[in-house]
Amino acid sequence: MNSEQPTFYQLRPEVEQAYGYAHAVKIGNSIKVSGAVSMDDEGNPTAVGNFLQQMKNCYTDLEKVLKHFNCRFDDVLVENVFTTDMSAFLEHAGHRTTIYTQQFPTGTWLEVKGLALPEFLIEIELEVHCKN
Repeated sequence: MNSEQPTFYQLRPEVEQAYGYAHAVKIGNSIKVSGAVSMDDEGNPTAVGNFLQQMKNCYTDLEKVLKHFNCRFDDVLVENVFTTDMSAFLEHAGHRTTIYTQQFPTGTWLEVKGLALPEFLIEIELEVHCKN
């Protein structure tokens, strides 16, 4: 019987408590990371109307989560991207080469009608395998 207990992590505890989610959960060597969006610590959208900056803000938050678990983007197995503007994502997808420097993860890119707030243009979630 597996006795490993999940470890939950909240990047913005007040926001996550208000909306009812944890930003990440680790069990064993697997980490599931909730979708990151471009928001401040109070949950307000940032970089409104600026797709590339929103993308960068997502990766900044994801990096904070990974660092909490002593992991890196090289440990990411799956990256799922949700966007309200696929053409803008494709225009800026090259930014990902600065994030994933050894190999790209598997994943899915989906254009959606909307995200949690209308100002959000992109949301990125991860699945990670990290031995730390």
